[in-house]
Amino acid sequence: METHALPAPAAPAFEEIDVPVWAWALVAVAALVSYFVMLENGTVLAGAAETLHEFFHDGRHFVGVPCH
Repeated sequence: METHALPAPAAPAFEEIDVPVWAWALVAVAALVSYFVMLENGTVLAGAAETLHEFFHDGRHFVGVPCH
C-alpha cells in the first residue's frame, strides 16, 4: 500500500500596509488622552491645574469609568 503526502496549502499572500506617520502620531495622542481621561488622578498635574483635573474627573463619571 502506497501513501502519498498532500502538499501543504499555501498561506494567503497579504499586501503590506503602509501606515502614514501622521496615523502613528494620532494613535500616540489618542493613547495619551485615554490615559488622562481614565487613569490620571492628579499625579502628573501635581495640583497646578486643578480645573483640568476636575474636568477629566467629571469626564470619567460621564463615560462610566470607575474612579472612586
